[in-house]
Amino acid sequence: MTATFDLNERPDYDTVLQKIADYALTYQIDSEEAWTTARYCLMDTLGCGLLALRFPECTKHLGPMVEGTTVPQGARVPGTSYRLDPVKAAWDIGCIIRWLDYNDTWLAAEWGHPSDNLGAILAVADHLSQKRVSEGKEPLTMRVVLESMIMAHEIQGVLALENSFNRVGLDHVLLVKVASTAVSAKLMGANREQMLSALSHAWVDGQALRTYRHAPNAGSRKSWAAGDATSRAVRLADIAMRGEMGIPGVLTAPQWGFYDVLFSKTNKDQKIKPEGERALSIPQEFGSYVMENILFKISFPAEFHAQTAAEAAVTLHPEVKNRLDDIDKIVITTHESAIRIISKVGKLANAADRDHCLQYMTAVPLIFGSLKAEHYEDDFHEANPIIDRLRNKMEVVEDERYTREYIEPDKRSIANAVQVFFKDGSSSENVAVEYPIGHRRRRTEGLPLLEEKFNTNLATCFPLNRRKNIIDTCTNHQTLEATPVNEFMALFRL
Repeated sequence: MTATFDLNERPDYDTVLQKIADYALTYQIDSEEAWTTARYCLMDTLGCGLLALRFPECTKHLGPMVEGTTVPQGARVPGTSYRLDPVKAAWDIGCIIRWLDYNDTWLAAEWGHPSDNLGAILAVADHLSQKRVSEGKEPLTMRVVLESMIMAHEIQGVLALENSFNRVGLDHVLLVKVASTAVSAKLMGANREQMLSALSHAWVDGQALRTYRHAPNAGSRKSWAAGDATSRAVRLADIAMRGEMGIPGVLTAPQWGFYDVLFSKTNKDQKIKPEGERALSIPQEFGSYVMENILFKISFPAEFHAQTAAEAAVTLHPEVKNRLDDIDKIVITTHESAIRIISKVGKLANAADRDHCLQYMTAVPLIFGSLKAEHYEDDFHEANPIIDRLRNKMEVVEDERYTREYIEPDKRSIANAVQVFFKDGSSSENVAVEYPIGHRRRRTEGLPLLEEKFNTNLATCFPLNRRKNIIDTCTNHQTLEATPVNEFMALFRL
């Protein structure tokens, strides 16, 4: 006989939510590598945001919803004079951070950019610090910001290890919203019930589709989607802090929960757990693993699966630059994720389309010996038809070892190889790069270049004296940790 009623017994909060909440509220970070890497991540992320201010398509989104509005104790947006409420400030900071696809990356069953969470962290921490000072209290310090970054990276990254949201059509900014909600609530002083409530609302929200990241619909929304997610996270944390009740069974509720509604396509990446066939996998305890292993984009503002292809192409540039018209074909050997995400043929409609095209990101450095943000713009593309001619000569093939080692925990390579074949039957060397310069395995080589990148990006906004103050603060770990957040953010204000 069919039941004619629901059993209305309110459950405990789903286990996944409890694990995230307990980590955010109680974990003590003792990894010196994580603290140091977080400092470099802060520098790099802010630099990426400052560089994006050179692009009008980005800056048109910034500022208050009502023109001319000034918010007392409002959060500052680096590189601007804006002082905004924390919700809009998170949106703006997240937008500039992500605009050029140049900040850090995490690659696993799900992909993403954990430094996107800095939009929420800085907006909330700056506002709260100013508020505390106005009340005669001590402001938050930048150590709290670094701690929040490590935790946000960990929440987003561990949830991404074995859970493929992209395979069910959901965008990775879902995890930005969840991670930013957790750390925002902690910064606001949440207790466990408030934290769980905030997290439940982050999961119950309608989640973004990946439509805007893929051919033939790739577009500029992908450049502000993370800002949107961090902004929503701040709002949800605030709602929970005001006493809003949570939704305990948001993940597991039959028919109405996240698993049944949005995680319903079973595939090899989804793990079977006691909570249900489509339960989220948490394969390891939350700690500081993700920050320690984060990938930096040092050489190229390009989707990360193409970083090593671009590096290989730069290596080949001297050999092929004077023989471009003699090229018969170009073979790119890559891994399955790159094929699924960024391998595309046909017309590329806009800059966002180009910086997610493996073939485009290989052709440009083959021709010019570099790959810069300006190389994706319409005028550059239109002025150089040779780019599309080379794209049309490219073959993309999968190497099963590359695919396998991409997900192996002790490797996590992002390998690509490029070889050029000429019409006379000759060919270039097959240049393979398995680990990009921003990989943990290349930290010694990469960190000095990361500092150079930061200095270069600072120069796009600030005079020498200001740059020196910022660099002196950021490169001394003890000085940075002790700096009040409100004073740190003032360094980046126009």
